Amino acid sequence: MENKLLAKYSDWFFDYLINIGIETTTAKIFNILLISFVFFGLIYLFDIFLKRFIIWGFGVFSSKSKNTFDDHLVVSNFPKYISHTIPLFFALHFIPILYNEYPRISNFLVKIIEVYTIILGVIIVRSILKSIKTFLLNKQRFKDKPLDSYIQVLMIFTWSVGIFLIVNQITKYSIASVASLSAASAVILLIFKDTLLGFVASIQVTVNDMVRIGDWVTFSKFGADGTVVEINLATVRVQNFDKTFTTIPTYSLTAEAFQNWRGMEQSGGRRIKRALYIKQNTIKFLTDEDIENYKKIDLIAEYLENQKNDNNFKNEENNINTSLLINGKNQTNLGVFRKYIDAYLNNNPAINENMTLMVRHLPPTAQGVPVEVYCFSNDKKWVNYEHIQSDIFDHLFASASYFDLEIFEFPSSNDIKTYIKN
Repeated sequence: MENKLLAKYSDWFFDYLINIGIETTTAKIFNILLISFVFFGLIYLFDIFLKRFIIWGFGVFSSKSKNTFDDHLVVSNFPKYISHTIPLFFALHFIPILYNEYPRISNFLVKIIEVYTIILGVIIVRSILKSIKTFLLNKQRFKDKPLDSYIQVLMIFTWSVGIFLIVNQITKYSIASVASLSAASAVILLIFKDTLLGFVASIQVTVNDMVRIGDWVTFSKFGADGTVVEINLATVRVQNFDKTFTTIPTYSLTAEAFQNWRGMEQSGGRRIKRALYIKQNTIKFLTDEDIENYKKIDLIAEYLENQKNDNNFKNEENNINTSLLINGKNQTNLGVFRKYIDAYLNNNPAINENMTLMVRHLPPTAQGVPVEVYCFSNDKKWVNYEHIQSDIFDHLFASASYFDLEIFEFPSSNDIKTYIKN
């Protein structure tokens, strides 16, 4: 009954064209074009409606569900992909009926839809695997597990099965025949080893989003330090900051370590990590006179007063002999300078106060005591970043003398002359 009804409607336009005097061959062409336009148009509209309905329904369900796994399914577009399966089922069912007089067209369309169905099945599996990964990563016991590796292995297996099924669908070879053909092709694969390595690597680079055009990368082995301008099957082309170009084999990106600065560019700031080297013989405990003198520096006046009162209270409480500054709690000029740098950075609008900010000592060296500044600038552009960093250290170099500290430098000829004269 269904077949007769569809045949009746599919032949109506053909009969109409014949009745108005159109040639039979031309009428058949116009008839099949109309059938295709109407049928696939209805399938497309049905797909849009179903997609919106299923996504809405799944969203309502996940918002009311206490389980968070369905939320991850929504993020990975699982409802969107699953909604495409029902229109495909209808298409596979009705195409042989509508195109019963055109078996070649019918077989061609059925094969295309079957191949698309296999690809859609792989995509649905990928969506489920991604949801499982993100779901498990939120569990404390799975945070340190290599879930990415497991998911990648499963995805490789899924795509392998999908490719076998597609080849089987197109060629009608059995899976065993396809496997035999693969074994026979091993020698050919060895000949094109580099090309295949590049092909697999390019897929990994794309799927894992390791490198994009426009990323700043550093690859020391190949002398690359600049912007990625081209990614193809065999090579990645990098324009270095000196305007030269470096070509890197694509498979090297998956086989060796390199540095991608995209994380910095997408973050809230760019790191400043540089040290001042203070002469050790200029570090001293502070007397009351020194503290009063340092109080003239606005950024640390309140800190000095509070710290002095706290030290005096604890020294008195413990009956400390304060005639020697080494006894009890006393401030040093280097410690106060460190607090000054910290306050200066926190009051500098060019520094991102929401990211890590600290001033610390590093182990002493032959060049003095390193006082390292570790913070992030708000501006990540290279030129602006260098200006910000330079301004900060210009100020700190000039500030050291206000705390009776000296910056280390190797003796110059003038230093030697001055020493001889004295």
